[in-house]
Amino acid sequence: MTGMRIVFMGTPDFACPTLATLVDRGEQVVAVVTQPDRPKGRGQQTLPPPVKVLAESHNIPVLQPVKVRLPESIEEIKALNPDLIVVVAFGQILPKALLDIPKHGCINVHASLLPRYRGAAPLNWCIINGEAETGVTTMMMDVGLDTGDMLLKAVTPIDPDEDTLSLHDRLSKLGAGLLATTIDELAAGRLVAEKQDDSLTCYAPMLKKEDGQIDWEKDAASIKNLVRGMTPWPGAFTFVDGKLLKVYRVQTAAGSGKPGEVLSANRAGIEIACGSGSIVISELQLEGKKRLPAADFLAGCRLEPGQILGKKG
Repeated sequence: MTGMRIVFMGTPDFACPTLATLVDRGEQVVAVVTQPDRPKGRGQQTLPPPVKVLAESHNIPVLQPVKVRLPESIEEIKALNPDLIVVVAFGQILPKALLDIPKHGCINVHASLLPRYRGAAPLNWCIINGEAETGVTTMMMDVGLDTGDMLLKAVTPIDPDEDTLSLHDRLSKLGAGLLATTIDELAAGRLVAEKQDDSLTCYAPMLKKEDGQIDWEKDAASIKNLVRGMTPWPGAFTFVDGKLLKVYRVQTAAGSGKPGEVLSANRAGIEIACGSGSIVISELQLEGKKRLPAADFLAGCRLEPGQILGKKG
């Protein structure tokens, strides 16, 4: 426990382990700022963000400004008199007027090894790009997008079969521990900030559904990385007989044929030729159907060797 008055800003599941760690440490979390409740899922039911649910379970006051940069939102946070603001996947850019409020500044937990993978979707893009390792970085926030001075880092390897869901869960816990160490070092006066080298940066933009379309001309390893990086959302996909086909789990193989060609389809999996090599799909989902293992999928949808995937119509 540091004794600092802390305002926590975060929204999705990724931010919850860090908030929980602050609570478990007995930190004085005077308020949580999160995004407004929004419609979600097929039923479009209005649901609170995960961080709000966690905060309310600990009787922490919750603020949900539509835009945190509005003067009234800034004044509301200023009135809390925070010593420190902790930000984890909040989802809005913080203006300078807000960054200047706490005497110890605003510390962000970012899910990459900065300066690489600045932006909204670092977990996805590091997998899509075939990185062997990633991690989390704590940084002092400035008005740029993930451009603030770095504080501490924690590195972790990426398993060759790991998807974004698994990596998300690991990094959320890694980030919580790193934030705890960071505020301990801050309270002890031992933190040393390091400027980012902009020449080493790369950008991880927010994902769009169309980013998940499989280009069968690419090599097998690249397609496997795309599938891993797009799972669970928005999902890698192709088309079969004009219907959308989502692909969730694959392995690379050494088959050859026309890109997108079905080489074999049996209980062991569905092998598809790529620009170089092939992939074997073990889990997939046809438009309007459930996500299934390949064997169960083939019981209800026939795929024949020689059939070509990828054409929408």
